[in-house]
Amino acid sequence: MNLNLRNAIIDNVSGNSQDQLEDTIVDAIQNGEEKMLPGLGVLFEVIWQHSSEQDKHEMLQLLEGGLKKQ
Repeated sequence: MNLNLRNAIIDNVSGNSQDQLEDTIVDAIQNGEEKMLPGLGVLFEVIWQHSSEQDKHEMLQLLEGGLKKQ
């Protein structure tokens, strides 16, 4: 069976409202399950691909700052 995980994740959340997407993200983070990480990665990929250079710069600053606090 040839399963494209990226496409499956996108298909699973396509058409979801902002509230539903937020619930998906919050649930994945709160559960802390390793199996949720690929889904979060795909969602981040979508965000990154549709972000301006300024948005990307801001995300990188937030990420850098968050990692320093770890």
